[in-house]
Amino acid sequence: MIIDIYQDTVCPWCWIGKKNMMDAISQWETENNQSVTIRYHSFLLDPNLPEEGRGFREVMAEKMGSERMVDQATQQVTGAGAAVGVPFRFENVTRMPNTILSHALIKMAPEKVALPLVEAIFKAYFYEGQDIGELDVLVSIAEKVGMDPIQVRNSLLAGEYKEEVRKDLQNANELNISGVPFFVIDNKLALSGAHSKENFLKAFAEAK
Repeated sequence: MIIDIYQDTVCPWCWIGKKNMMDAISQWETENNQSVTIRYHSFLLDPNLPEEGRGFREVMAEKMGSERMVDQATQQVTGAGAAVGVPFRFENVTRMPNTILSHALIKMAPEKVALPLVEAIFKAYFYEGQDIGELDVLVSIAEKVGMDPIQVRNSLLAGEYKEEVRKDLQNANELNISGVPFFVIDNKLALSGAHSKENFLKAFAEAK
């Protein structure tokens, strides 16, 4: 089974959806003796962000209408995350970064490293409050999951994999994907949103 995931690395529901999906995959592989391959695809929640990013609360307040609405939204996400074991600390998040570099990093990661890399990026941003639009931050994250930091730095500086990111964004547009996470199972079934583990298992069975 192949699962294609469209996501953005500053999307909190993508982290929650990833956790629920991985819990479902673990159970599915055990019960059905069927391996699952995951392929990550890029999506930009805000394609108009400048390269240096902007202040987190400033951007969110513009989108939601007020600081109070931002507080309500982050509290909701924090509660939803805690319910499935995903820790958010929005008090640490100060930047809304441009995520193109982080997507390029995921593209260059070997298959066996992609999952822990994505997890590490989410944790660095949502728990530690690091600016994942910064080159040095991404190189450090990559090194922690076993990637060569010099190779990663040189590749990102050279703009490698940005074309693959651009193609993902074009594909997402052609598929009319307007929000993430968005999961495509074996090119047969699509799920939009951070579904529960149970819903993922039902979708796996339907696509089987």
